[in-house]
Amino acid sequence: MCIVEISEIWNQIRVEVSYLSKQEPILSNFYKNNILQHKNITHALSYILSNKLSSSTVFENNIQEIFNDIYLNNISILKMILTDLKAILERDPSVNNYLVPFLYLKGFHALQSYRLSHYLWNLKKTSLSLYLQSRMSSVFSVDIHPAALIGSGVMLDHATGIVIGETAIVEDDVSIFHSVTLGATGKNFCKNRHPIIRKGVIIGAGAKILGNIEVGMQSKIGAGSIVLNNIPSYVTVAGVPAKIVSKLDSKKISSKTYEDHALSITNSLGYGAGI
Repeated sequence: MCIVEISEIWNQIRVEVSYLSKQEPILSNFYKNNILQHKNITHALSYILSNKLSSSTVFENNIQEIFNDIYLNNISILKMILTDLKAILERDPSVNNYLVPFLYLKGFHALQSYRLSHYLWNLKKTSLSLYLQSRMSSVFSVDIHPAALIGSGVMLDHATGIVIGETAIVEDDVSIFHSVTLGATGKNFCKNRHPIIRKGVIIGAGAKILGNIEVGMQSKIGAGSIVLNNIPSYVTVAGVPAKIVSKLDSKKISSKTYEDHALSITNSLGYGAGI
């Protein structure tokens, strides 16, 4: 099913690009190089990412070949591309097609770059994975350590300034806005220094979640909040330090939209979600 869905999305992207090439001739070469010349979505993504992550001393063709090999042999990464794209389309009201995140959104590009660096990290290709982390930080202003564990269906919205530390864990369906830090406190150097973010959490812009703590599933962190202690599931927290400002009925969560959840942060003590 994943292969069928990703093929359908790829076909939608190509149709959209073919139309836009006629509408905006000045972009025709851009569309051709990034989309139309490629046989499938992973070849196109490898091209886009290698173009951005290459340098004068690490060549684009070499990186692209490595990325293509990773995608060819790992259906799990392909599934994550699919769920990440769908997450953006479902949660971001400014996006109405797959082409926009695939071609333009640096949050999506940074996340896919992390996934490749994480795969290489697990193969003990430490130097190459750290190179990709460094380039990702320079190009996208997103710094994710390749050892961090990040699930699928994740959205990095706007993305600028996001920092995710080495031992952080981010589960599925999490939404993270710009300038968020999942960091350590600097007070100790234990094995697990960074937060665990459970499924479905929304973290508002500028929030700092620090230390070996846990944010429970479906909870919301208000923009600009500083979180230093465990947060239970199904609550909204806001402030410095963050405190619970509302609780959600877990039975009704599934019927609410992403925008409903984001608005619950905005309405809590005036803290905005950063949308």
